[in-house]
Parts: sequence; C-alpha cells; structure tokens
Amino acid sequence: MAKAKSAFVCTECGSEFRKWQGQCSSCQEWNTLSEVRLSSARPGTATVSAGRSGYAGALSREVVDLGGVDLSDVPRLSSTFDEFDRVLGGGLVPGSAVLLGGHPGAGKSTLLLQVACKLAQQRTVIYVTGEESLSQVAMRAHRLQLPTQGLKMLAETSIETILAVAERERPEVLIIDSIQTTHLDDIASAPGGVAQVRESAAALTRFAKQSNTVLLLVGHVTKDGALAGPKVLEHMIDASLLLEGDADSRFRTLRGQKNRFGAVNELGVFAMLEHGLKEVKNPSAIFLSRSDEQAPGSLVMVVWEGTRPLLVEVQALLDDSPLGNPRRVAVGLDHNRLAMLLAVLHRHGGLFTGDQDVFLNVVGGVKVLETSADLAVLLAVVSSLQSRPLPRELVVFGEVGLSGEIRPVPSGQERIVEAAKHGFTRAIVPSGNAPRKSPPGMEVVAVDKLADALEAL
Repeated sequence: MAKAKSAFVCTECGSEFRKWQGQCSSCQEWNTLSEVRLSSARPGTATVSAGRSGYAGALSREVVDLGGVDLSDVPRLSSTFDEFDRVLGGGLVPGSAVLLGGHPGAGKSTLLLQVACKLAQQRTVIYVTGEESLSQVAMRAHRLQLPTQGLKMLAETSIETILAVAERERPEVLIIDSIQTTHLDDIASAPGGVAQVRESAAALTRFAKQSNTVLLLVGHVTKDGALAGPKVLEHMIDASLLLEGDADSRFRTLRGQKNRFGAVNELGVFAMLEHGLKEVKNPSAIFLSRSDEQAPGSLVMVVWEGTRPLLVEVQALLDDSPLGNPRRVAVGLDHNRLAMLLAVLHRHGGLFTGDQDVFLNVVGGVKVLETSADLAVLLAVVSSLQSRPLPRELVVFGEVGLSGEIRPVPSGQERIVEAAKHGFTRAIVPSGNAPRKSPPGMEVVAVDKLADALEAL
C-alpha cells in the first residue's frame, strides 16, 4: 500500500507547508498549522481522484457560452420564512451549500428545525443531528408545535454513512447539525479539528453540487464571534449566514456575510417566542419603540441593510470626565469612526468634547456598518452636549467628510420615503440626496456642510 501523505495547513489563511512550524510564513500568525492527511496516488499516474472529480457538479470537457446556460431548471425553493429567503437572496438554490453560524442559544437549530418541518410537508428533507438524540429533537419539535410527519431524521456523525443514506434517499434538502460533530473514517484527527471540518465539508459540498441538493450546515463560532474551523471552509460554501442576538433579548438578527446568489449584509429580523422563531415583517417599528418623554441625545437615523431601508434610534450620552484620557465607547458602531467624527465636530463645528466621556449606543442591538450614520451620530452628540432634546419627528442620514462636508449616500430617495411611511415629518439629508419632490407631509432640509446641519437644528 502507498504510504499516506500529510501536509500542514494554516487555519487562518489556508497556506500549506510540508513540515510543521510555529509561525505561518504567509500570514505571520503563530500556532495555526494543523496536520491534514492527503490522499495518496501512484507516481507517474495522471488520473484524477474519483472523490475529487466533478467537485462543482457534472464534469464538462468542452467550453460553453455563458449566455446559452439554461437557468429554468434551477428554480429557487422557499424556506417558508420570508426573512430567511430575503437574506438568501430570494430562496434556497438547488446545489448550494449554506453555512449558518451563531453563538450557543442563538436559535440555529430551532430555526432549521422549523424550516425542515415545514418544508417536509411538500419536499423530501433529511435532518442529520450529531449533537442531539432523536428523542431530544422530537421533544423540541413537540414543544414548538411543529408538524413532524414527513421529516426524515438521522442521528449520525460519520460522513460515509450520511452520504450513503443521502445517495439512497435523494433528498431535496439536507441539513447537518453540526459540521463540527462530523468525521471521516480515514482521517485520524478528532471531530471538530481542522482536517475533519475541512474534508467533511468538502465531501458534503461535492455531493450537493453533483446531486443538486440544498445543503444547510450548522457551524459553531469562536469567542470572538467568527465562524470556527479553517478559513477554507468559508471559501467552499456558497453562503455564510450569522444568527446574532443577546441572551436577554427576544429578537434575533440573521445577517448574510457571504452570498453568491444575493446581496451581502442583508438583514433578517426574528422574534424568539414560546413556539420558536417568528419573522418580523416590519423591523423599523420594533427599533423605533421610543419613550414618550423627549430626552437629549436621542435621534432616529435611516440605514441601508442589504436591499431595504431600516429606521433605528441612536443615543448619545456625554458627561464630564474625571480622567485625563476621556472614554469613547460605541455599541453598534465603529469605535475608530466615532473618534474621527468627534475631531470633525471640533474642527468644523466649533464644539469641544475633549473633556467629556462619550457613550454611543444603537438601540435594539443593530450593528451599523455603513457611513450614512455619521451625521445622525454627530447631531445626537451635540444634543447631549447642549442638553437640548431633538424633535421626535426628525430623521437624519448622511456621511460626514474630514473637511466637514456632508456627502450623499446610496438610495437616498428610498430612505426618505421609508421615514415618511413611519410618520416622520422633517428630514436633514445631504444636498446630493435631496428629492425633486418631497413626500406629502415631509419637510426635507438639504445641507452641504456640518455647520449647515447644526444651524438647521
């Protein structure tokens, strides 16, 4: 028998080395090399391994014109959740591999069990559980009052057994809970290791591509919130979704981090109730549940999440600092961008905050990743600094440059229309986003400089 070869793979960048070393010479990270066994081949042979052939589907020996590819035979499947379909880009794509990650208790298994039970009423679905027994899954389905008839269950962690059952049953949807519990028999490392996760995901993805099966994988996350496992795992799959939510919060947000079939950073909102996760059709109404009493530092902004606008409240609190180095705390926003905006406010707005502790919070646990929140953040800081409440019917968005200019942001017209739908009557927006005709009952104030926005207050 040919001796099995091995290589050492970096879990951060995926680089391969012949020998183990303490530091990866590619990404300069320490203690990230793990051993991976390679399939052996006879010297001088040029044949392709049967297990690796046709990884992206059926092999094609000839080139084809892209315009002639028929898309009518790959219709999307609805997951039975509109918010889930929105994050996926319109539904589940046959032959795709989707990785769903999240912290323990976020609701990953609950969401996929709800999807599986509802899909099983119309399609062939196999739910493979490696962390719970069949009786435990049945108890959870009974507690959630889900239809259990028709859903095929399998309690197994061996990839060879899972693929053999899938070959026999030919499901339309295959769910693996979770990828960290599966293993291949010819790899010596323990389940959850770099080699096991990498090769197990590759085998499952290969089967999904070749059989046109929707593959849904549950993945664990590290303490930093990143998906656990080798970095190449995120390159093999087609979509990477992250289910977020605090343990004391009833709301969960599903965000797309990678999607080959839709927009990234798309956001879906769910509410965790007694009978499982329920989708929230109008998330802006939830994040706008404000107090009846007007308070300084509170302001509503319009951010763009994926393909839709979202109204969220930003709160700022400034207080005299007893420290020589005042604190800058931002929850839901970039800490470094907050420091930059405070410098712009001092230079071009004439307001000094160097002796103040600045605390910033986006209500509802939403993480704002775009720059359209700049102007709202600064106006909320000014409101708290001057102890002057802002009008409740005011909404703000716009990017602030280092020279104090207010830059336009994408989809400005849609943001204004969304604010008008929720009863806001006044908006401060960049001049580049000023509409030709304002919505009925909405006063739009267009500004070019930070000084103009401060005067408009």
